[in-house]
Amino acid sequence: MQKVAIFADVQNIYYTTRQRYQRHFNYHAFWELATANRTVAAAFAYAIDKRDSKQQGFQQILRTIGFDVKLKPYIQRSDGSAKGDWDVGITLDVIDYASQADVVILLSGDGDFDLLLNKIRTVHQVKTEVYGVPTLTAPSLIQACNRFIAIDDQLLL
Repeated sequence: MQKVAIFADVQNIYYTTRQRYQRHFNYHAFWELATANRTVAAAFAYAIDKRDSKQQGFQQILRTIGFDVKLKPYIQRSDGSAKGDWDVGITLDVIDYASQADVVILLSGDGDFDLLLNKIRTVHQVKTEVYGVPTLTAPSLIQACNRFIAIDDQLLL
């Protein structure tokens, strides 16, 4: 059986599904689809910690599904803007775990990850899959992966 390593950019998936469909991503349906007839080598969900109970409940659901949830504090700047980006953390984990998997699965539409996918495919000869909202996923990311899976009704609540 194929071994998969899963990396979920929770903020990106939340905002893109909300913007495009006004709905939430179904992590249970995703897990069933992505892991069918496969073993999970690693599964991480990267989120921002605002310390509210609704968010903590959601994070517990992710843990119950099988994700190791990694949290970063929500930073509100004095000018009113906010910061909470996991790109470097995701990149480091993908590099660390790519050698342990046959397939790396990325849930994100962020084009910043195109170089990462190209690199791990070359260095580790690993296949890559990206799940993203078609109209909000960077074309360069779609081109960089072996397989693009569109988030549609099947993967929405």
